[in-house]
Amino acid sequence: MRQLLLLTLIYLSGNSLFAQKDKPQNIIIILSDDAGYADFGFQGSTVMKTPVLDQLAKEGTVCTQAYVAGAVCGPSRAALLTGKYQQRFGFEENNVPGYMQNYCLEDDDMGLPLEETTIADYMKSLGYTTGIIGKWHMGNKDQFHPLKRGFDFFYGFRGGARSYWAFNNKNPNHREEDKMERNFKNYEEPDEYLTDAFANETIDFISKNKSKPFFLFLSYNAVHAPMHAKKEDLAQFPELEGKRKKLAAMTLAMDRACGNILEHLEKEGLADNTVIIYTNDNGGPTDGNASDNSPLSGTKASHLEGGIRVPFIIKLPNHQLQKKYSNPISTLDLLPMCYTIGGGNTSDLNGIDGVNLLPYLSKENKEKPHQTLYWKKENRGAIIHNNWKMLRYPDRPAELYDLSKDISETNNLASQYPDVVRDLYKKLFEWETTLARPRWQLQRKYEKAAMERIDKYKKKAVH
Repeated sequence: MRQLLLLTLIYLSGNSLFAQKDKPQNIIIILSDDAGYADFGFQGSTVMKTPVLDQLAKEGTVCTQAYVAGAVCGPSRAALLTGKYQQRFGFEENNVPGYMQNYCLEDDDMGLPLEETTIADYMKSLGYTTGIIGKWHMGNKDQFHPLKRGFDFFYGFRGGARSYWAFNNKNPNHREEDKMERNFKNYEEPDEYLTDAFANETIDFISKNKSKPFFLFLSYNAVHAPMHAKKEDLAQFPELEGKRKKLAAMTLAMDRACGNILEHLEKEGLADNTVIIYTNDNGGPTDGNASDNSPLSGTKASHLEGGIRVPFIIKLPNHQLQKKYSNPISTLDLLPMCYTIGGGNTSDLNGIDGVNLLPYLSKENKEKPHQTLYWKKENRGAIIHNNWKMLRYPDRPAELYDLSKDISETNNLASQYPDVVRDLYKKLFEWETTLARPRWQLQRKYEKAAMERIDKYKKKAVH
């Protein structure tokens, strides 16, 4: 009898372990905002203090050639959330004041089109509880609200930027999209620094949903302007001044907030069953926040590497992945990869451009995930095909770079390889024929300013 009981306990214990292993993994995507490519310890910085993300990079996989599909906040997020190039549904520019919608559209149309399926929709179909905490930026009107786009929970703000400190609720001049909102129109300003508030809300979300699989999009506004930092964090950087000092303090606060979240996962016994993905939404806007994109040329809003190449870490427990992965990947790939992790089949996904990265990160597939990647913003465009990158401008000759030898884009090879330029032009034009008309566009003055920044922050060739 005793032997039978022992065998039964062993059997049940084995089944319990098997069930835990087979339980769908939780997924947290952490997205920072406007961070510089070089502004992390794991990216080579000796100034910034990012011990938590540095440790995550040691424990996980760092993708050294990771790209976003858009060089500014809104379009980049639209691509991440749908797994599609955002130009396919006309989300080519930020949907913010100062931009102009096409004559056939009303202000109410300026958001992620309602017919598009989001990563939250897909994960929810797999039985996940879905949440977004932080910046939305996918449309200010009610029809674009996160709770109507597949998310079960929302705490954040609908717009693109806001103060890191609580608004005075007696001031009637705050735009609705800048106010902190819990779920739908329950407005409540935090009583703490906003980066800390987002971390604490994340911890609360984890605690409330730990018994079932959850998908969480932690969409920080850090380190986007305005440059607001805590005094105690500023004191950690006595050698720095001005915006650079504030950026360092804001980055430290975000890193510490990530650490609090990871510690809570350990406390709840969820660390070994939670996938953590960290990346950034676009290159750093050096003029705006003193970010450093070295060794890359360019800044936010440009198609130079400094505008579109971003830090990227994935920690996938219980999987044998490479420690570093150097082939091009894209944030377009997050949707199919997360869907696969959740137990879905990518054949169920409708018309996406991203690919499931898992076979590539595990060396099961030794090919490149993408032979070709594309970018477009009005008449400017870029294409990466194999090691070649071509930049197209409306009023100047194309530029051609070999990224395998020149990630700083200092040696323009266009005049030496005209056939390559011609072929890449053709590929870019063919891709553009598959896209929708932009739903809104920049005023000319903004595009002029963007070109001036491209020239200002382009690396010079060393002779």
